[in-house]
Amino acid sequence: MSKLNESPIRIKSFDFACNIVLYCDTLKGNKDFELASQLLRSGTSIGANTREAQRGVSKKDFKNKFGIALKEADETMYWLDILEATGRNVPKDMKIKCEELIRILVSIIKNS
Repeated sequence: MSKLNESPIRIKSFDFACNIVLYCDTLKGNKDFELASQLLRSGTSIGANTREAQRGVSKKDFKNKFGIALKEADETMYWLDILEATGRNVPKDMKIKCEELIRILVSIIKNS
């Protein structure tokens, strides 16, 4: 396995996306289709953009893709907050992991 595949942001964003997929299945089972769709899109996009960033063709492209990943993580937190505020059972560790991704992404952007 290459060093690129072992990067913490790549591993954490992939694991987070898998958890989002499973949670959205639960939401769909409760007929929360629109919220599940929004959360699924933003929550899986974090990892997709971090993966793209690591194959960036320039430093500007690298930072831009990580910036998009950060925006998607912020949006994901927004949907999780809405779900929680409207009485849905949001796994506590999901919000914690999203906050961790946001911190890592901010750090990567600041240091690149």
